[in-house]
Amino acid sequence: MGMTMTQKILAAHAGLESVTAGQLIEADLDLVLGNDITSPVAIHEIEKMKTEGVFHKDKIALVMDHFVPNKDIKSAEHCKCVREFACKHEITNYFDVGEMGIEHALLPEKGLTVAGDVIIGADSHTCTYGALGAFSTGVGSTDMAAGMATGKAWFKVPSAIKFNLIGKPSKWVSGKDIILHIIGMIGVDGALYKSMEFVGEGIQHLSMDDRFTIANMAIEGGGKNGIFPVDETCQAYMKEHSMRPYKVYEADSDAVYDEEYTIDLSALKPTVAFPHLPENTKTIDQVGEIKIDQVVIGSCTNGRFEDLRIAAEILKGKKVKKGVRTIVIPATQKIYLDAMEAGFIRAFIEAGAIVSTPTCGPCLGGYMGILAEGERCVSTTNRNFVGRMGHVKSEIYLASPAVAAASAITGKVSSPDEV
Repeated sequence: MGMTMTQKILAAHAGLESVTAGQLIEADLDLVLGNDITSPVAIHEIEKMKTEGVFHKDKIALVMDHFVPNKDIKSAEHCKCVREFACKHEITNYFDVGEMGIEHALLPEKGLTVAGDVIIGADSHTCTYGALGAFSTGVGSTDMAAGMATGKAWFKVPSAIKFNLIGKPSKWVSGKDIILHIIGMIGVDGALYKSMEFVGEGIQHLSMDDRFTIANMAIEGGGKNGIFPVDETCQAYMKEHSMRPYKVYEADSDAVYDEEYTIDLSALKPTVAFPHLPENTKTIDQVGEIKIDQVVIGSCTNGRFEDLRIAAEILKGKKVKKGVRTIVIPATQKIYLDAMEAGFIRAFIEAGAIVSTPTCGPCLGGYMGILAEGERCVSTTNRNFVGRMGHVKSEIYLASPAVAAASAITGKVSSPDEV
């Protein structure tokens, strides 16, 4: 019986000729990731182990991105804990103020994730790196501690769902619309502990930023991971960003999938997830009159250069609706600088938006965009659970940068074609 792409990567890292769905394996890790919220818990656990250092100082990444620059004393103490650990163990890839970015945009940009890797991270959206043909998944802080100490992790080999993408998306349809459509179709537990494997000729029409967005939200469909084939677009990205060797794995022709779906990208429309689940989707022509108070364009899902380009294209020369707080957050320092040089930052500010240093802040209701009771936000983030961005009686509408930018101008959930 053949193996899926994910199963082949796991078999190789477990030193096995083959694996099957449901099998328990111990696999070698290429990278262990933590942030300012999850790393302190892992650090306290690793201290209890009384181990001699970490398994590899170059294969651990600690990114201070959730409450940084520190929003309060507690977040400052968290970062101090991680900073001291990084210094003590000479962690190569420690990213703090001035160097940091949102972790899942920063690590590919720095070339720390490549095809064929096995990566764990104490953050649920670690599945982002599947866009590069890696197996990457979120774990708890205790598993992160074990990974930092030993360089290994236990996995139950996931079964898989195949998503065959065909056709070419229309102008305003992006990776965010595609993954929202898929989650709306299968539900938030439709791929529970399964590998979401994306294939098909339609992938050639998706940029790397589109693919990062789709893989990022695999977890919102319940997926253990999301993964894309390593094509020319992917290889060009790795060549630009990384000097590390990589390995291309391909699914066997007789690989077994629990389910298979074919999605015609040319038939999709801009899609919005209504409160309070990512599966509660409607196409833009179905949304009705939803007035809003805030727009957030950023996050590990949609804070990359292409996302900002699309938003700037819509906002340039226009003004955001009075009373709509519009917050733009470039995902990394490099993206911020590139956006500045391209004129996007000027377009945002002249439109009446604010531009923040890289941070996850508003996505998890941390800071830089907390919602009050009764307020509504159109956000390019990945979750819209009750109270996710502030008050339990606030509402979050998940959308693409194009829909978010258009909505900022009109003051209601809107199609880019309306502005």
